[in-house]
Amino acid sequence: MEKFTALEPEKQQTILNAALAEFAEHGFEKASTNRIVKAASIGKGMLFYYFKSKRDLYEYLADYSLDFVKKEYFNLVDLSERDFIERLKKISAIKFKAQTENKYVFNFIGTFVLAKDATMPAHIQRKYEDLQRISNKMLYEGIDLALFRSDVDVEKAFKLIRWSIEGYQNELLQKLEGQHLASIDFDPYWQEFYSYLDILKKSFYKEGEREA
Repeated sequence: MEKFTALEPEKQQTILNAALAEFAEHGFEKASTNRIVKAASIGKGMLFYYFKSKRDLYEYLADYSLDFVKKEYFNLVDLSERDFIERLKKISAIKFKAQTENKYVFNFIGTFVLAKDATMPAHIQRKYEDLQRISNKMLYEGIDLALFRSDVDVEKAFKLIRWSIEGYQNELLQKLEGQHLASIDFDPYWQEFYSYLDILKKSFYKEGEREA
């Protein structure tokens, strides 16, 4: 790996993006190193100069992606917010920014998680399990349950709110696919998003408990 990490950052990122995109689209078994080197504009010999095998490359990507998500997403979340919807609002803004700027990483993470590859090295498995624990803490620890109506099943409400927010984000990401993000005015999308959050608060929270 030292030979790869010694490359200039821009070249590293080009190779990483090509490999992440290939594995995300085709999975490990059907991924083609020929397509990776073509997309990265390097010789196949160079790829295997940096990585011993396709499996070696895949494991490097898994390790890299988990570290990236923790640093660029999880570590930015403020857990002091005790209102579940408000916390999710902040989490969603951080996640959306990370996803739009780094779609290759998040697409790869999605397929890597679904694959449940038992052959991954123990340190990668532990890192993934650690991120799962952080994710649950990020969502639920310290939430003020008193904000919810007494007749609401809070656990089900958590899921419905989370599914609603994630569904909106995924729909928006699909809508913006292929567009030049720097030229997009996101304010109307955020205003629409916040209006949905207001509806969720009115549906599940006690009236007047907190400003939406």
